[in-house]
Amino acid sequence: MKVVGTAVDQAGALDWLTDPANRCDIAIIDIFLRHGSGMGVLRQLADAAAPFERVVLTNYATADIRRQCLALGASRVFDKSGEIDALVAHCVARAEPGPDLPPPEFG
Repeated sequence: MKVVGTAVDQAGALDWLTDPANRCDIAIIDIFLRHGSGMGVLRQLADAAAPFERVVLTNYATADIRRQCLALGASRVFDKSGEIDALVAHCVARAEPGPDLPPPEFG
């Protein structure tokens, strides 16, 4: 795994994630950002053909937040207080080639 970009607010996240020069396999999105929200990021990405997986990492992984995130295109929602290991395992599993998952290309 390799961190290839970060952002502190919704505009910065969208700028990076929608720039064709940038590439990632998984975007880990927090719900609460300095300005805007992770929900706004998900909403904007749902309207675009984003070629990467979107997962949410939040301290507020309530049933309602999980439903909203999944409806906006997130594949998974992880709780910061108890599911960090599950997030890491998910990322590692995505990085390991499987029968129906081609190996990721890293540059």
